[in-house]
Order: sequence, then structure tokens, then C-alpha cells
Amino acid sequence: MIEVLAPILIGVLYVLLNSLIREPHRRKFNAVMVGGAGAAYLSGGALGPWEVVFCAVLAYVAFRGLDSWAFIGAGWLLHTAWDVVHHLKGQPILPFAHDSSFGCAICDPVIAIWCFTGGRSVWAWRRVGSPRPGVPG
Repeated sequence: MIEVLAPILIGVLYVLLNSLIREPHRRKFNAVMVGGAGAAYLSGGALGPWEVVFCAVLAYVAFRGLDSWAFIGAGWLLHTAWDVVHHLKGQPILPFAHDSSFGCAICDPVIAIWCFTGGRSVWAWRRVGSPRPGVPG
């Protein structure tokens, strides 16, 4: 149970913390993050030259993500697929943590869902409908 719940909570924490970053910086930051995720498996080289191909694909997706939350979400889903392949191959993202790719494959879609909804701040609801300072509410 914890193997599934912890990655979901990590994804939610990622969204909560990223929601503190103002736009357009939030989208650009997330594009950089998904681009970096594309290189996460490079040092292991478990899939040979395909690791470089995947890195290049995610670099392109991240570049497009500078202007599009949909591309960032797609990048996280591509990384999810790569996590699954590495988990099945037995080459986890963290060599010292056998199920780390499995956890990453659960965490990444949580982030992707948020991205597909436009990467909006989850804290914005606090501002909606609350009176401005000095205005009777």
C-alpha cells in the first residue's frame, strides 16, 4: 500500500509546491523539470542508444512545453512509460532503490493530470471569493 500511496503523495506535494510559483515562471520551470526527467536514466544506459533517443525526444517536448502545459503533461506521461520499461527491465531510476521506477511511474501521472488542467495554482481557490483587505466581507 505504501508503495503506491507515497508516490501519489509526492506528486501532490510537487503540485502544491509548484503552485507557489507565479505564472509564467511556473510553466517554464515545469518545462525544465520534464526536460531534466528525460535525462534521468542516461547514466544507467540500460536501453543502450534508446536512452539518448528518449532524452532527445523529451528535450523537444520540454522545449514545446515552454509555451504549452499540454506538452509538459505529455512529457510526464512519456516519462511514465519509460519508468515502466525500466522497472520491468530491472534497471530502476535509483539503483539502490529497487522499486524507484515503479514509484516514479505512479507519481508522474499525478503531475501530468495537473499539467493537462493548465498547471493552475491549487492555492488560487483561497483568493477567489475572499474579500480584499479593508473591504467588509
